[in-house]
Amino acid sequence: MARALRLGARHIDIGQRGDEGHVVLADPEVNEFCVIEPGNSFLADCGFIGAVNCDGSQEVGYFWSEALEWPLVWDQDQETAIQSPSGGSKITWSGPPFMPRTGKDRLRFDIAPPVDGDQQTEVDRLVSLGAARIEIGQDEVSWVAMADPDGNEFRVLTPR
Repeated sequence: MARALRLGARHIDIGQRGDEGHVVLADPEVNEFCVIEPGNSFLADCGFIGAVNCDGSQEVGYFWSEALEWPLVWDQDQETAIQSPSGGSKITWSGPPFMPRTGKDRLRFDIAPPVDGDQQTEVDRLVSLGAARIEIGQDEVSWVAMADPDGNEFRVLTPR
C-alpha cells in the first residue's frame, strides 16, 4: 500500500465498513482498486493482481464463465468470480447494488475465436448463452459488436 501511495494513489471512501480486510485506494485518474491484506485465501492462488472487479450481476458472472469456458470459483451472495483453468488473476462481479451507467464502458473484452474456429459460429454460441449483437455505428470492420446480459459491450474478433 505504501508503494501505491508513493506513486500517487490516495485513500478513497466507497462506503467500506472497515472490517472487510482491504483498503480502497484510487489511482491519479480516480480508478478505484483495493489493497488486500496478506493471507487472504480468496486471492491465495493469484498473481500480483489478484482480481479485476466488475460491477455486474450474478447472471453475467455465469455468462462469462460459460463464454470463456473458465470455471466459476466464487458464487456467494450474488457475487461471482471466474478464473482461467491455468490460474492467475480472477475476474469478479460484485452483484447489487449496481453503479449508475454513465458514458461508455471503461473496460471491454475482446473475444478471439479459436484459430480453427469461425467468427459467426462464435457469435451464435455467445447469443445462445445470453449475449446480443449490438449496433454501435461501426462501419466496415472485422469484428462483431456484442453485449453481455448486463449490457456491457464486447467484441468478437476474426480468428487469428
